[in-house]
Amino acid sequence: MNRKTLVLPAVAGLLTPVLAACGGSDSGSKSDNAIVVGTTDRFTATSDAPAPLDPAYAYDVGTWNILRQTVQTLMTQPKGEGDPVPDAAESCSFTDTGNERYACKLRADLKFSNGDKVTAADVKYSIDRALRIKADSGVFALLSTIDTVETQGDREVIFHLKTADATFPYKLSTPVAAIIDPADYDKGKLRDGFDIDGSGPYTMKADVKNNTIVSATFTKNPNYKGYVKLNNDQVVLRSYDDAQDMGAAIDKGDIDVMTRTMSPAQIQKLDAGTDENVDLVDMPGLEIRYLAFNTNAASVKDKAVRQAMAQLINRGELVSKVYGTQAQPLYSLVPASVTGHSNSFFNTYGNPSAAKAKELLTKAGITTPVKLTLHYTTDHYGSATKQEFEILQKQLNSSGLFDASIQGHPWATFRPAEQKGQYDVYGMGWFPDFPDADNFLAPFLDKDNTLGSPYSNSTIQRTLIPESRREADRLNAAKTLTQIQDIVADDVPILPLWQGKQYVAARDDVTGVSYALNSSATLQLWELGRGVNG
Repeated sequence: MNRKTLVLPAVAGLLTPVLAACGGSDSGSKSDNAIVVGTTDRFTATSDAPAPLDPAYAYDVGTWNILRQTVQTLMTQPKGEGDPVPDAAESCSFTDTGNERYACKLRADLKFSNGDKVTAADVKYSIDRALRIKADSGVFALLSTIDTVETQGDREVIFHLKTADATFPYKLSTPVAAIIDPADYDKGKLRDGFDIDGSGPYTMKADVKNNTIVSATFTKNPNYKGYVKLNNDQVVLRSYDDAQDMGAAIDKGDIDVMTRTMSPAQIQKLDAGTDENVDLVDMPGLEIRYLAFNTNAASVKDKAVRQAMAQLINRGELVSKVYGTQAQPLYSLVPASVTGHSNSFFNTYGNPSAAKAKELLTKAGITTPVKLTLHYTTDHYGSATKQEFEILQKQLNSSGLFDASIQGHPWATFRPAEQKGQYDVYGMGWFPDFPDADNFLAPFLDKDNTLGSPYSNSTIQRTLIPESRREADRLNAAKTLTQIQDIVADDVPILPLWQGKQYVAARDDVTGVSYALNSSATLQLWELGRGVNG
């Protein structure tokens, strides 16, 4: 087996079981030429989240990876990283020196998969709809700098921004900015279920059982016109309950490619080169994990408690015992490979110290041990999450300063409960919407943050975030970004833990695997093909 290493540039109610169709071939089953991809991502419709695939609602890496195959955005992130490039657009650019007016021209003769014409009015409808609905996922906040959207004829779209935003082209490459057909999506409410209609590279059919997608079949959209070049006609995405089932499927040849989330043990085994038929590809990743706090909750309302946790947690031990070389300690919300990163937490707290943590709590008059529960999701970030939280629990409790328990929940209930503020402390992961430091800070710290966190810092929101966005050269924003990270290290509304690599495993006859994921964990199914891997 050839192990391949690629280094890329850094940078309402429940639904009844249905077969959701929007073009393409029959569901689920593997055709002669279809490439079958396995994932442990779960796609479930619940009473709390009945519209998981609506672009105005979806805001996790799994659902976005379905949307990126099927809907189209004005801009897209290019193969091999770099600045976003036009997709549905023929061209886009700022037309003023202040980065407050952004104009795009649509490609000629652009069509939805059903043959309907795509117009500038559809772009405006799509953006205005996401901002109007303001889904509780918080995804609309990516578009928060938009003031108005203007159209000129069928192909010209002009975005007038409230403030300068050099990151705006990246935001237009995210699924919340997807162009949708007004005939299929009501302007005032979300579209329940698993139907998707767009102008992206593929159409999709979902095989749905018990309100959960079992498999999704992506078939080449003959009407697609854009940046992406497809290397296949059909891909089947099959969802598995856990990494073990997914690993057994690739060993048997039931699937051709294995994506997130593999277990650390699986990665170690494949890395050793013991499987002659399956290759492992590792590539740069910007995934981070962190603890988040409901800063209004009694147990962690005093920031001294959160600071003491930051002083106690041993990231090096956590990473080495659970993930090994597959991750590295993280001392900021911004990963080490992203421009603007600062080791603010290490600069503030240094090495783990129970004595220093005790001093923080004593000075604040906090009675110890502090009793709290750490909540985590059992089925969204991989099987190692439970072990990770067991170690965190042990680190806190061994100090004698905390009496911490842990509790796991399936993602379908974990995410709504977190958004409603039902957890005092909880573990989350973040796969960036785009590879810029702003996207590791603003989604958690700005108004309408994605966590629904009550934490609010007026200096960050009113001064530092807007100031950082004015800098088109992101190196010039580093000082401002560092200030934000330093405030976070002091207030600890979020406690970063680690950043990880990402991996794809594939059988030997599959090509394009090295580009199947970009650094933002975007699944690029169109890169996969059949042939002989070199």
